[in-house]
Amino acid sequence: MRMNGVPRAAIALAATGTLLAALAACGDARHGGSSPQAGRTGAAGKAADIPAHRGIPGVGERLGRRIPADTGQVVAVYGEGRDSPDSKVVLYTKRGSAWEETRSWPAHNGKKGWTADHHEGDRRSPVGVFTLTDAGGVLPDPGARLPYTRDASFAAPRWWAESHWHDFDYVIAIDYNRVKGAPPNDPARPEGQSKGGGIWLHMDHGSGTSACVSLSRPAMEYLLRTLDPDRHPVVVMGDRAGLES
Repeated sequence: MRMNGVPRAAIALAATGTLLAALAACGDARHGGSSPQAGRTGAAGKAADIPAHRGIPGVGERLGRRIPADTGQVVAVYGEGRDSPDSKVVLYTKRGSAWEETRSWPAHNGKKGWTADHHEGDRRSPVGVFTLTDAGGVLPDPGARLPYTRDASFAAPRWWAESHWHDFDYVIAIDYNRVKGAPPNDPARPEGQSKGGGIWLHMDHGSGTSACVSLSRPAMEYLLRTLDPDRHPVVVMGDRAGLES
């Protein structure tokens, strides 16, 4: 895969030196990173003329209308509460005009819950609708449909708790304050560092994250093999009350 004539692998290598900063969303020195502009639910594109979310449980008009009309796959993250790190992830697939629940898994989000105005270091996950365009990790490509960048630089620092060492074996970038089409570990933050960055779906370590959403390895492998760029997948994420508003 090349971007503007530059191999993805070369971009990944160029980002290696700044990877610890890029991992900030999913890990500062205490595995606490940040996530960027959360309340900007327009990150997935213009609202559809006809609400594309009809039939997705628990998603109200405010966020639902941000789902592009051509989206055929939605990863919905239902947070248990505004200040809770616990959540449930459900994959919905569009069949004709109807949405069907495909799979679901327990998950974790930011240690302190959710926010509509995320800033670096707040340990809350951003509420919003965001596209899913790029993936990668430490492990070999498991058959991902999204462009996949494998690089050892994804590995969590060994001075983190051992329970976090495999967090980034597989990751899917959430397009929040990042450059679409770049590897997940690209450190660019178009809206500035204070908005955070590096918000990912990644492997679960059994507790809340710095801002990311974490799932089991089987769940990550399933999503990597299933999310199809031709179906324009998005993630709709937030606490249940925030999603319904």
